[in-house]
Amino acid sequence: MAKWGEGDPRWIVEERPDATNVNNWHWSEKNASAWSKEKLKSLLEGKKIVEPGLCEVEIKELTKCDGEAIVNNRKGKLIFFYEWVLKIDWKGHLFQSDKEIKGHIEVPNLSEENEPDEVDINVTVSSNESEGEIIKEFLLHKGKEDMTAVFAAYIDSLKKEYASDLILPTKDQNVVKPAPKTNVSTSTSHIMHSTNTSNMEKLELGCKIPTSKLTLTQTFKCTADEFYQAFTQKEMVVAFTRNDVKMEVEKGGKFELFGGNICGQFEELAPGKKIVQKWRFKTWPSGHYSRVVLDINQLEDAVEVKLTQTSVPSNDLDRTREGWKNYYWESMKRTFGFGVTLM
Repeated sequence: MAKWGEGDPRWIVEERPDATNVNNWHWSEKNASAWSKEKLKSLLEGKKIVEPGLCEVEIKELTKCDGEAIVNNRKGKLIFFYEWVLKIDWKGHLFQSDKEIKGHIEVPNLSEENEPDEVDINVTVSSNESEGEIIKEFLLHKGKEDMTAVFAAYIDSLKKEYASDLILPTKDQNVVKPAPKTNVSTSTSHIMHSTNTSNMEKLELGCKIPTSKLTLTQTFKCTADEFYQAFTQKEMVVAFTRNDVKMEVEKGGKFELFGGNICGQFEELAPGKKIVQKWRFKTWPSGHYSRVVLDINQLEDAVEVKLTQTSVPSNDLDRTREGWKNYYWESMKRTFGFGVTLM
């Protein structure tokens, strides 16, 4: 037994007014979804994009903002997860014409996996006339630059404003806040730092966990429909996992397998052809999901299944690979007689 005052500092409770999450060791989490929706709305609505001598476009309304944003603190490190799909209504006109043109901007992939300038922007117009095409081309170029600046401002605010109180003070210390920063970067190779003026170690802000891509190809002695059913019918999933299963087999439906150790959501279901899921281990950082795509191809006398899984935490890649082989493929073959020699 350790003497009084000795031992692992991770387990020593300091004298603190709130006595919680000492030294910022444990996971703490804030759901930034509601804040993010309001922030994006304030940054977008009413914004004008102007090209002198050509046209003016005004953002009227953020009509769709689907997704989530979560901020985690672990050992003084802030990790950001956000994924948004946006739809924006706009109106505009050419300076040489008073005719009002309306349309939409759709943003399918505003997430921590993309730099602000890598986010896709799709523009539609309500008119097929030449004025509409001119404004559409303008928005795809000048408009994209302005939207990139908006996305960068949102990310900057998320990291500087919203997450500032997740780093808790230790005894006789003030709350550590992110240092001012002029340029926003979400690149995995670039980590923003905030330095405490006292004896706290340098904090890493905006750090993303390294991720990898997993690809597996497996052959089963069954039909494409039989494989699809084995993967989506609750009774069959219970049979090969040998565990309780929770499943809502529909687009957006959630699932839990292996006693909740694996959970996620169905994103796409094409019977006998394709299954797409958001997929995670319970032990992964809260809010972090990989994306699983199962392409099911009917061969002459068998089925070939290609699994592509992206955003797998790199330090968990081997466990994930072995899990698919041992607890999915092998178990399905033993349970349903789909067996062939493993490739």
